[in-house]
Amino acid sequence: APSQRAPAAWVGLRTQYWLFKRSERIMTQEKVQTPVKAAFLGLGVMGYPMAGHLVRAGHDVTVYNRTAKKAQQWVEEYGPQGRARAAATPAEAAAGADIVFACVGEDKDLREVVYGESGAMAGMKPASVFVDHTTDSADVAREMSRAFADRGMAFLDAPVSGGQSGAQNGVLTIMVGGDAAVFERVRPVLEAYACSVTRVGEAGCGQLAKMVNQICIAGVVQGLSEAIAFGMNAGLDMKRVLPVLEKGAAGSWQMKARGATMVDNSFDFGFAVDWMRKDLGIALSEARRNGSALPLTALVDQFYGDVQQQGGRRFDTSSLIVRLPRPVKK
Repeated sequence: APSQRAPAAWVGLRTQYWLFKRSERIMTQEKVQTPVKAAFLGLGVMGYPMAGHLVRAGHDVTVYNRTAKKAQQWVEEYGPQGRARAAATPAEAAAGADIVFACVGEDKDLREVVYGESGAMAGMKPASVFVDHTTDSADVAREMSRAFADRGMAFLDAPVSGGQSGAQNGVLTIMVGGDAAVFERVRPVLEAYACSVTRVGEAGCGQLAKMVNQICIAGVVQGLSEAIAFGMNAGLDMKRVLPVLEKGAAGSWQMKARGATMVDNSFDFGFAVDWMRKDLGIALSEARRNGSALPLTALVDQFYGDVQQQGGRRFDTSSLIVRLPRPVKK
């Protein structure tokens, strides 16, 4: 029988394993995947490396970003391979593309890059696919699915989990909503920057799954914050304690990746509090619609509001601990 320690060991080795598998996949890319013409809209901390992985996987990629300087910077980094270009509008970027990817801020930003004379939809060809990596509402995903279908195109809502490091290392988890056949067409391309790509249901289901993800994170980070603060106040060396706990039932990605930095009061990285509040707001709104009770999520959302008021709008989500009393470092 497998050792009881196997799950904990797997948690510790997961990132290394998927980095190895991604490297292996890139080495055999030409054998397993036909290059496509792609567009990528939005070059933030997530979109910038994700678009880069598409180029490295052998795809032709045209990017659009509201700040043109950022798009030009991306081209300079990935252009020497001859498959990276920038466009002045989403429509221009999407012209002739087989797949158009977007990773922008929220519902209104998505509508801005999709609709109108300069929007992606105006430039896309029939039977092409729009893949939305933005974390937005299930309602906008369903709206987009209908709008693209009316134009003879397809839409997948495909929010991601794994943060900035996951995007940079190409080991994101992607939860996808939309037509099964369309998903199978796009899945091999998504694997350029993912360790897990799963269709979870019809249009909107990807966004609902991402809401579940953010609800889980909110509770875990608050619990971890209280535990670390408690241990420090009790006089424990938490940098010694946390590696022990990681191997037991309390172990989590948050503990392993963020525990030590929480002890150090270091938050200048990762997924920003502003974006987490946006995501939790989407989840809380959906909960009101479907009759769910999210008392802990609502409370943690308020706690993140406290962090914002303390100047932590761009802090990593692990900064919840700043609300709690801890020993002053000498």
